[in-house]
Amino acid sequence: MRTLLVAVAAWFACAAPAWADVEFASVFGDGMVLQRERAVPIWGRAKPGTRVEVACAGQRKSGRADARGRWRVDLDAMPAGGPHTLQVDGDGSARCEGVLVGDVWICSGQSNMAWPTSASANAKEEMEAAGRWNLRLFTVEVNGADERADAVRGTWMPCSPKTVAAFSAVGYYFGRAVQSAVDVPIGLLCTAVGGTPAEAWMDRDVLAKTRGLKPLAERWDAAIGRYDKTDKKDAMRRSGQRPGTLWNGMVAPLLPFAIRGVIWYQGESNAGRAEQYHTLFPAMIRDWRAQWGQGDFPFVFVQLANFMARQDAPGDSAWAELREAQRLTLAAVPQTGMAVAIDVGDEKDIHPRNKQDVGARLAAWVLAHEYGREVVPSGPLWRTAKRQGKSLVLQFDHAAGLSPRADEPLVGFAVAGKDKRWVWARARIQGETVVLDHPDGDSAHFARYAWADNPACNLVNAAGLPAAPFRTDEFPLTTAGKE
Repeated sequence: MRTLLVAVAAWFACAAPAWADVEFASVFGDGMVLQRERAVPIWGRAKPGTRVEVACAGQRKSGRADARGRWRVDLDAMPAGGPHTLQVDGDGSARCEGVLVGDVWICSGQSNMAWPTSASANAKEEMEAAGRWNLRLFTVEVNGADERADAVRGTWMPCSPKTVAAFSAVGYYFGRAVQSAVDVPIGLLCTAVGGTPAEAWMDRDVLAKTRGLKPLAERWDAAIGRYDKTDKKDAMRRSGQRPGTLWNGMVAPLLPFAIRGVIWYQGESNAGRAEQYHTLFPAMIRDWRAQWGQGDFPFVFVQLANFMARQDAPGDSAWAELREAQRLTLAAVPQTGMAVAIDVGDEKDIHPRNKQDVGARLAAWVLAHEYGREVVPSGPLWRTAKRQGKSLVLQFDHAAGLSPRADEPLVGFAVAGKDKRWVWARARIQGETVVLDHPDGDSAHFARYAWADNPACNLVNAAGLPAAPFRTDEFPLTTAGKE
């Protein structure tokens, strides 16, 4: 028995890192924002067995580092305010100065979330007006990891004309809109990488256990196994395309940092596998919530913007199918919201410069549902379709003041009869409904709206927010079976 105990002690001595002094985890730093009105986990490293004491805003909480040198202390919920000093004492001490308490939002996704304010529309004027001392920014450096990382790289910075230049434009415009309405400190943690699929942002083990998604991980593992060169294998293991790598390197190290919610802009890289996204995207959201352990926090996402050449006739579209997967997530997953961007895209650029409207629309949902403000949270969302004679009558949520934008003729609707042949509909607004007729006088059985990569569409509500694309049919998708 004594031999076993000696062996175990020796293993811990070798396995545990030698931490000279107590320290905070990498996401903590001067000028940071802690989440208000809920318990706040504080964690870090110290010598194994070290007793640590954390102090902030009049609280003192103690804990002890485990055999691996990890410690965690949970502070009681605090009201918005600051600045405070956050300090930990153990073998030595560490502190974070100028700490504010407010609301923390994760900003994640691919390039349209990472896109900087300096490259957004009216960038010069926007940056010059960006001085906000109680809006704090943290950008996670890109890191794809084969295994779960312990730390991220980044620095908390107050929002200023200089610091906002390289920060997420969507994140900034969202945070600005929320803070203007709520008037509490806001912390924005941006962890986003261009050109990346949703599966890279999901725990690989969870992915492998989710019905229909296991092949995503298996294919990559098989591909890695076929390479002989070690450097090539290592690069593939860390690739931002590989399932789980960005979760490991850029999300998991943030856990269990207390947050208010998440905003998300991604989907372009999954458009060719839109049917699969019906399973993948909700599974990713549920996984994030489960691993954060903070309940069903708000998860608000941007529906894909219009892009590519406009088509003259109604037809199929992989991007429209991806937008449908996003829209249906609203019903499939509680506490989710969607910002429609079908009117702010660019035919020739997958990175539209109008990030202001996108940020403001994300904020509208959050302000209405999370903060209880009297704002319209969304444009019209299709609810039901009913046949009246040969016509099809469409009902919507958020339909007060339905109209075509700028008093133009109403466009974007297509209908099909029993022959399943799509033609442009004759559409008219009737109160809070849209009535569709077949142009040939046939019965309208099915309808689609804005069902194209870059549709001509103009239905809005009284708030000027655009209607989300949709279809009433259940015809087979062009992306069916693609993995």
